[in-house]
Amino acid sequence: MELGSRRIYTTMPSKLRSSLLPRILLLSLLLLLFYSLLLLRRPIASSNLVSPPPCDLFSGRWVFDPETPKPLYDDTCPFHRNAWNCLRNKRENMDVINSWRWVPNGCGLSRIDPTRFLTMMRNKNVGFVGDSLNENLLVSFLCILRVADPSAVKWKKKKAWRGAYFPKFNVTVAYHRAVLLSKYQWQPKSSAEANQDGVKGTYRVDVDVPANEWINVTSFYDVLIFNSGHWWGYDKFPKETPLVFYRKGKPINPPLDILQGFEVVLQHMVSYIQREVPEKTLKFWRLQSPRHFYGGDWNQNGSCLLEKPLEENQLDLWFDPRNNGVNKEARRINQIIKNELQTKKIKLLDLTHLSEFRADAHPAIWLGKQDAVAIWGQDCMHWCLPGVPDTWVDILSELILTNF
Repeated sequence: MELGSRRIYTTMPSKLRSSLLPRILLLSLLLLLFYSLLLLRRPIASSNLVSPPPCDLFSGRWVFDPETPKPLYDDTCPFHRNAWNCLRNKRENMDVINSWRWVPNGCGLSRIDPTRFLTMMRNKNVGFVGDSLNENLLVSFLCILRVADPSAVKWKKKKAWRGAYFPKFNVTVAYHRAVLLSKYQWQPKSSAEANQDGVKGTYRVDVDVPANEWINVTSFYDVLIFNSGHWWGYDKFPKETPLVFYRKGKPINPPLDILQGFEVVLQHMVSYIQREVPEKTLKFWRLQSPRHFYGGDWNQNGSCLLEKPLEENQLDLWFDPRNNGVNKEARRINQIIKNELQTKKIKLLDLTHLSEFRADAHPAIWLGKQDAVAIWGQDCMHWCLPGVPDTWVDILSELILTNF
């Protein structure tokens, strides 16, 4: 019995092990699965995530690529503005101008897919408010989007200066011309008064009152892109016809110079946008588009007949305000804007740096009208279309879709 009992005793553990092992393995797998599910459901603090930094679409370089796909539109787009339609105006080197591709540092930039963009923006509206450089961007945008909806029609309702409605997607994209953003009006002097001091009259600027062209239309738009800056110079408002700034209906004393006036207008307009534009509206502020006048300003025979983009080491020479060149306004204005928007819920659309390189891409002498250069000088401020603003559209559309 003892021997038998020993045999029984010694064989029992082996049987138990063989029957329990699969159960233990199954239970372990179930526990592992349950724990994994808990981890997946558990919110993880962003500080614990290891991820690459967000792509900076505004920093990078231009790469010459003859295989770059042709622009999405040509000179037949019905939304063109004649002076910027460089294909129709037979501007030289248009193939070369559009063979340069912007490559952001550390990431790629895809060309806008007009159908995808309008599909994702269905039943939404995009508005631009500001000066003609925002209009330059708008025209590029309209011509590109028309590829997805050739039935698009011109749209100038709600005080819009220019725009289009895309019926296939129920999307409106429009521009409201407000070069100073604030309300301003001409106040002429009598001939006798003008003869005394040489001042023909003044432009009254109400720094705390938005221009009529956009004051009551912002709720119509789901995306708004603002800009101002190109009119804030003494070439636009010389001493014979200066700006005079008012607040609460009374002249500001002591009087402000033109850049001080811009700063005060900016403060009031940003405050108005923060207060009156619906919070759900996606808001951008487009920084300055640089000019490329060489040898003088626009009214001093300045020229931009360059055949390729500038090099990186040339940019400060052209644009740093410390060098006091004719193109210094962009960076100077930008600094004022950046200071004001530091803590505001308005996103910066910083297209300045990438555009500084492209001294080769302006209409220059190809303006589409006889004697235009003799009257107005070369256009080294606006951009040929198709051209650099198409890259602006690629970036803007990416940011819009990302934020939505």
